[in-house]
Amino acid sequence: MPELPEAETVRRGLEAETVSRGIAGVEATGPRSVRRHPDPGELDRRLRGRPVEAVGRVGKFLTLSAGGEVLVVHLGMSGQLLLSDGRDPRPKHSHVVLVFEDGSELRFVDPRTFGQVFLSEGHEPSRRGRPAELAHLGFDPLTDGLTAARFATRLRARRTMLKALLMDQRFVAGIGNIYSDEILHAAGLRYDHPASALDDDQARALYRHMLRILRASVRLGGSSLSDLQYRDVHGRPGRYQERHLVFAREGMACAGCGGPIVRRAWGGRSTFFCPRCQPAGRAPGPA
Repeated sequence: MPELPEAETVRRGLEAETVSRGIAGVEATGPRSVRRHPDPGELDRRLRGRPVEAVGRVGKFLTLSAGGEVLVVHLGMSGQLLLSDGRDPRPKHSHVVLVFEDGSELRFVDPRTFGQVFLSEGHEPSRRGRPAELAHLGFDPLTDGLTAARFATRLRARRTMLKALLMDQRFVAGIGNIYSDEILHAAGLRYDHPASALDDDQARALYRHMLRILRASVRLGGSSLSDLQYRDVHGRPGRYQERHLVFAREGMACAGCGGPIVRRAWGGRSTFFCPRCQPAGRAPGPA
């Protein structure tokens, strides 16, 4: 957390508010947040005086292009990018702040410091201009235009269990614990179903459900859990959590069959599913 829909919500907010703004300076006071830069002042030297030209995203990573430089941001578990007019006090844990020429600020706030901010050292031409540091990531479901047939072929070539594969950032970029559970429930497939055991219809339907759920979450601003740590650039929480059907709903009634949602420990995390709607081998319903 945050995952692809939350990162895309932040990207859209940044694109609307920061493109064409000139960067007056960068204040990096959290060494762990800029751990790829032994000298935190490097961000200020390389970005000062450059205008923000574009805001992109690859999976959970955000990119700000500014005069030939690319600033990469990963929100980690608790990171926020918050816009301010510069007159209100900075929140605690504002580890990196971009100060714009008009006095406004973009603040990277990260209490748990698992996120990071760094300047890319180049691009990987074979991955359509992605920063080199992100070249290892798999396809992005909302931007890379992979067809359902191609996804099905890639999926069925893997013997990995479905949830592990959906969360493997080298296979598909941006999906984590929340949306893997929601996507698999919608597709009627268990978390431990081997990808290679899917038939072609199941694999294609899984792809359609993945796109549908990710797009629906973006429309509602992503998911904010009970801690409300995820917020958009204006500090507003998401609303898609109101539509979660299995995630963090242990013991509650399944919307599909009325049976109880079950939580299982899996890979050091909790996974949520409906045993009735998601038995092994069940064909998914219509997307």
